[in-house]
Amino acid sequence: MSQLRSRSRCLPFAGLALACLALSGPAFAAKPKIDKNLVLNEYQAATLALRRGDFAAAKTSLDTAITAIGGIMIDENGAKKARSLWSDESAKFFIGEPYERVMAFYYRGILYWMDGEADNARACFRSAQFIDADVENKAYASDYVTLDYLDGLATAKLGGDGKDAFDRATKLTTTPLPALDTAANTLVFVEFGQGPSKVAEGKNKELLKVVPGSSPAVGAVLKIGEQVVSVAALDDVNFQATTRGGRVMDHVLGNKAVFKESTGAVGDVALAGAATSLGMGGGNNLTTGLAIGGALFKGASMLTKTKADIRAWDTLPARVGVVSVKLAPGEHPATVEFIDQAGKPVVSRPVVIKVAAEKPDTVLFVSDRAS
Repeated sequence: MSQLRSRSRCLPFAGLALACLALSGPAFAAKPKIDKNLVLNEYQAATLALRRGDFAAAKTSLDTAITAIGGIMIDENGAKKARSLWSDESAKFFIGEPYERVMAFYYRGILYWMDGEADNARACFRSAQFIDADVENKAYASDYVTLDYLDGLATAKLGGDGKDAFDRATKLTTTPLPALDTAANTLVFVEFGQGPSKVAEGKNKELLKVVPGSSPAVGAVLKIGEQVVSVAALDDVNFQATTRGGRVMDHVLGNKAVFKESTGAVGDVALAGAATSLGMGGGNNLTTGLAIGGALFKGASMLTKTKADIRAWDTLPARVGVVSVKLAPGEHPATVEFIDQAGKPVVSRPVVIKVAAEKPDTVLFVSDRAS
């Protein structure tokens, strides 16, 4: 698969995104009214379920959120509301910024792989790549190392050539990546730290600014008996949230802010003109028109909602990583140690890796956060 910079090669990924939605169940109906925070609530429920090992609940939450995103994005009434100058951003259906939607597909891909469905996992990772890339204006390509690496690994395990995806991942990082070893039957996904949050800034609170979270841990070590395997942080969620294609960005609801300020200014001028006319003894149609027009413009300005939507999936991690190892069938007591810059353990998580002879891969998900 070529670099996601080509629109013609990216468009099939939109189909993959829809395919991933279809795998979750029937299409979300456009008509029924849904809670504006449904997707956000399911996002957060999914991470909490993943961390306590309730993977069935995590799948249900992610399927609900992903399917709802599809319904919200094709619902004409919802689309009209999203384009309206009069709608408060926080009153709209929440679907999340690109980094939040990427993480939903990333988590769903892990769960598909956990169920032995590497093909469906790959479809979700590619859907996430599509979400991260600007396929319309081709201003930037997807730059998640983890997504490209997992795309290549899944492709190799499915009997294909994952070299293109692996090469893309290699170019995106200076961190040595695990080889695409099809014999490695155990995947360990790790996440750690506090992910980003959002605040509203600017004169009209129109600037949506993403605030990076923090993490004392910068990596992890997997210890299985005498075997010690480093698990590097392949992607920084805080970085992804504050950049597109590696460029730092902030979202500004400029059309609303400009409209609010310009209509307010016009209203002020018109009302001032009406007052001046009255002060000079005027009471004609011009004075009345200025007063009415000024009131209308001021009303339009006051009705325009410019405040940015600061709702955020605030249970996301700061960093994610993955490693693959080959283990013999059976149970393997192990420990995942999250380490700081000096290599000292910050948090340790004991795990038991159960490798079945018949199952394609054993997949573990380990977080440094209990909830």
